[in-house]
Amino acid sequence: MQYRTLGQSGIQASAVGLGTWAMGGWMWGGTDESDSVTAIHAALDAGVNLIDTAPIYGFGLSEEIVGKAISGRRDKVILATKCGMVCNPEVGESKFRVNTMVPDEHGHIPIHIYLGPESIRRELEASLQRLGTDSVDLYQTHWQDSTIPIQDTMGVLMDLKREGKIRAIGVSNASPEQMEEYLKYGPIDSDQEKYSMLDRELEQEQLPFCHSHEIAVLAYSPLGQGLLTGKMDPSREFDKGDLRHGNARFSRENRERIGRMLDAFKPIAESRRLTLAQLVIAWTLQQPGLTHALCGARNPQQAQENAAAGDVVLDEEERARLDEAIHEQLGAAT
Repeated sequence: MQYRTLGQSGIQASAVGLGTWAMGGWMWGGTDESDSVTAIHAALDAGVNLIDTAPIYGFGLSEEIVGKAISGRRDKVILATKCGMVCNPEVGESKFRVNTMVPDEHGHIPIHIYLGPESIRRELEASLQRLGTDSVDLYQTHWQDSTIPIQDTMGVLMDLKREGKIRAIGVSNASPEQMEEYLKYGPIDSDQEKYSMLDRELEQEQLPFCHSHEIAVLAYSPLGQGLLTGKMDPSREFDKGDLRHGNARFSRENRERIGRMLDAFKPIAESRRLTLAQLVIAWTLQQPGLTHALCGARNPQQAQENAAAGDVVLDEEERARLDEAIHEQLGAAT
């Protein structure tokens, strides 16, 4: 496993991290707690030390599962969670409405983005209780709130850092302009953004900005929510409780197109004795400015497979062949 520093914090985190959104069940058709716990244990045993979660994942369930899994192993974990997505219609800016399974415009739960100092403190205390710990290593603003000055948000994050409740500060879903504003009031060590072979918009401004400011970039959904694993049959149907249900990106036509790209990857994967998922993760980790890939896993086998990609280094010719296949089948990011 490669280990890379989170910004200027000095914290060494595994290049392959474990993302736990699906473990919360919400938007993923439910979850199996036992499988999730054993998946976390398998990841840790395979060299992964970076575990990323959030209160909104299953409305606290993901954090509770992570807390159970790392009990007795907290010192082996770089624990990352987030703040800012709250079930409160009175503050912040409206994000969407949900029911207990998926976003729904008629859902009974309003989700707002709110980064007021008092709310951040309240969220952190609740997260610490669910996680069974007295501090987190990386605390991230999940989405950005236009109703609260960044100076106020960063002020409380710096206070929490001085108090020893968090070790490093990160942002997620933030623009370079927003990060510039954060940096006026203290250091940010990471930026978590959606990035994969299918989502490459970061390459224009975000990745160069983060590289120049020594900010780690954590890619979420690097496997395209399963599209890039080579395991998703074009005929597969998704349940209504699954975020991929009815999503055009997961149409049969698009899955067939991505399948043709993955077919072109197979000679390289076979020559390196890698699965397609491992090849995709390795490619992701070698993109300029991209430092960590957060890969979801629902069982121990997936966790072990993803972790094994953490020590794979592709040569220049292999990367060129992959890029050619990506361009041929996808053209611009899809």
